[in-house]
Amino acid sequence: MKSEKKYWLDGPRNVRRIVYALCLLCAVLLVTDLLYHKHPHFEFENRFGFFCWFSFIAGVCLVLGSRVMRKLLQREEDYYDR
Repeated sequence: MKSEKKYWLDGPRNVRRIVYALCLLCAVLLVTDLLYHKHPHFEFENRFGFFCWFSFIAGVCLVLGSRVMRKLLQREEDYYDR
């Protein structure tokens, strides 16, 4: 029997490394928010980590909204074959 080719993302150890690297990158970017002077248009934009939390909440809303849209827009599997 032919053995399946293994890819580097098949190993749980490598996936875990990527997740930890992304978490570390997010933490570093959050800390850099302290290191520069902001020029906010609105006062609430001046708070520490505002854009971090704003983008996280926006991403969650996009995912949840796409789940609702999928139910509204999804067609049957043989929609075009009829």
